[in-house]
Amino acid sequence: MSTALVWFRQDLRLADNPALRAAVASARHVVPVYVWSPEEEGAWAPGGAARWWLHDSLRSLEARLRERGSRLVITRGPTCDALLALAKATGATQIFWNRRYEPAAMAVEKALEQRLAADGMIGLAFHSSRLAPPDAVRSGAGTPYQVFTPFWRAFLQQVNIDAPEASPRELPAPPRWPESVGIDALRLLSPPDWHLSLAEHWQPGEDGARAALKSFVSDRLARYAQDRDRPDLNANSRLSPFLRHGELSPRQVWTAALKAGERAGLAADAVRGDRFCAELIWREFATQQLVLHPSLPDRARTPRFDQMRWRHDAKELAAWQRGRTGFAMVDAGMRELWRTGFMHNRVRMITASFLVKNLLHDWRRGERWFWDTLVDADLASNALNWQWVAGTSPDAAPWFRIFNPETQAEKFDPTGDYRRRHVPEAGTPGYIQPIVDLKATRQRALDAQDSLRSAP
Repeated sequence: MSTALVWFRQDLRLADNPALRAAVASARHVVPVYVWSPEEEGAWAPGGAARWWLHDSLRSLEARLRERGSRLVITRGPTCDALLALAKATGATQIFWNRRYEPAAMAVEKALEQRLAADGMIGLAFHSSRLAPPDAVRSGAGTPYQVFTPFWRAFLQQVNIDAPEASPRELPAPPRWPESVGIDALRLLSPPDWHLSLAEHWQPGEDGARAALKSFVSDRLARYAQDRDRPDLNANSRLSPFLRHGELSPRQVWTAALKAGERAGLAADAVRGDRFCAELIWREFATQQLVLHPSLPDRARTPRFDQMRWRHDAKELAAWQRGRTGFAMVDAGMRELWRTGFMHNRVRMITASFLVKNLLHDWRRGERWFWDTLVDADLASNALNWQWVAGTSPDAAPWFRIFNPETQAEKFDPTGDYRRRHVPEAGTPGYIQPIVDLKATRQRALDAQDSLRSAP
């Protein structure tokens, strides 16, 4: 009468969850477990927006488990100690989980594997958070790619993606449940009541994820390539937070896109090579880069940029964070972020460029703010996106590419709807004056790079 623990992490779903399916197939009793141990995440513990999402997602997972006669056991870390204590309390001899690829998470997994081996227990880890393992794509020379475009092409040639699997119909409960910590006891909802604003825009959990996926493929996927850069249109997939917390698997999203293309009469290769699937592959590339370069969130991939003389102006930083720079496109993006926990991808680039190039602030300050305020804050993608805009990675926009927020607004928000939605006072006498001169600060940024080049 074997018992297995299923350690849930960033895979808060029942469908297409290989660790859960393996446990059900191999054990008489299954105990789903979530371990809250932010201390083990090091400098990158979940931010405020991600914690709110986690709170509601755990509630959703708990409800879905109970529908199948199971429940979610929640405990606090350290992870290895917590899991081994639960194994002893339940008589479990096996622990199943799905891998994560952040450096701190990988270190926890390695320590757990060593502890399990020493205790003679079975530990099995599965791959589910990405379309392929980070080492799956290689060049002809057998080396990993450092630039996205060849990685993308090779991914399409080298990776076969299986269809997602359904949820287990039943989850066999143990004879006796161990003690569990209540979700509210984790204190994930920090004051002020910011989460009340976020809740107006999102439905965390597997049910919300499936509804969001259905809405996107039915209503917006067909025009994604044409409309994706328009923040004034409802064109985004808005699936990234569900992928980040694992309420959707990337296989589910990929397969849904292919099926939608098939219904539209498109060839599978055309859909796989389209812009939306390319965005999913960018996520794969970011993960590969993080595994290859664990310092990606903290150090410039191009080392000379670590010598950049960044400016430190607390008032400017606060103006950027709160959307009070006097540039409506930047302010709209930053206010959208604060109110909803999300920002359109084109606007992310505009706001990031303004902070790094026009204000000449360290890209890591922006990365940290996004980490705390984005509901889809993913360590690999957030770090690589910031390094791309800052021009500090090998596969990046060059330093001299400086987004002008006014011309970007004219091109991508031509009617002004996006700006009016988030900055209704823009264009009125009451709107704040610009905090910098775009032309002068652009030249300052170019001069800063020139100085960096000439430094010994």
